Order: sequence, then structure tokens, then C-alpha cells
Amino acid sequence: MESIILGIVILLFIIAFVGIFFPIIPSVLFIFAGFLVYGFFVSFEPFNWFFWIIQGMFTVLLFTADYAANVFGIKKYGGSKAAVWGSTIGLITGPFILPFAGILLGPFIGAIAAEMLIHRKGLAESAKIGFGSVIGFIGGAAAKTVIQAGMVAYFLYLVL
Repeated sequence: MESIILGIVILLFIIAFVGIFFPIIPSVLFIFAGFLVYGFFVSFEPFNWFFWIIQGMFTVLLFTADYAANVFGIKKYGGSKAAVWGSTIGLITGPFILPFAGILLGPFIGAIAAEMLIHRKGLAESAKIGFGSVIGFIGGAAAKTVIQAGMVAYFLYLVL
């Protein structure tokens, strides 16, 4: 029975990693769901207060790194807060409008549209900022991958 539960937990972790590239999937919730499934059906014994504090710190780091990477990418290429908002909206809506390609095109187009509409910047300058949003997304995805891997690795270290 424990191996079936561990399989479900691993499936939840896999879904969390898919959420790195499809932001509509709340990655951190699936990781915590994995912890809770294991705890309820196997044992909460390995999860002391230190485990929850570390996982909470990882979660804060995850959200901070994701946001900071996006802002850094946009600001480095001369973008504004409007570009950050446009990129975020594009990141959320892009995969629905253009499956697969929308994950990169959404933030790119969102940042361009925001800069052109709000700050009246030209297409060339806005496209440069849009490129920065893609760089920020890729950097954020890399950081999230490492942080989530750390969360899962710590869990596995305690339970295996």
C-alpha cells in the first residue's frame, strides 16, 4: 500500500514540475499535496516543525525568485511596471490562446503591448523589452526547477 501512496505522491510532484512551464498549474500546491497525501496515508512522523519551516522558506524563495526573475529581465531591457503586468497577463493567457508556443509568446506579446499602449514606445524598443520578459521567464523557470527539486529532495531524504 505504501508503494501506491508513494506513486501518487510522485505523480503530484511531476504535476508540480509541469506547472513550471504552465503557470495555470499551482506548482507549490501540488508539492504540498504530495506531503499531505504521504502524511495522511503513511505517516506525518518524518515531518517535524523544522521540515515545515524549511518547506515554507523554500515556498517564499520560490515566489520571490519567480517574480524577481521576471522583473529583472524586463527592467534590464528598459521595461516598466506596465511591461511586468503585461508579461504576467501574457504568461497566464498565452498558453490558452496558443498552446505550447503561448508560454513564451504570451509574456513577449504582453510586454510589447503594455509598453506600446501605456508608454507609447516604438515597436523596436517594445520588442527588446518583450525579449527581456522571455529571458526573465526562462530564468524564473530555471530557479523554480532548482527550488522545487530541493523541496522534493528534502522530502525524499526524510521519507526514504
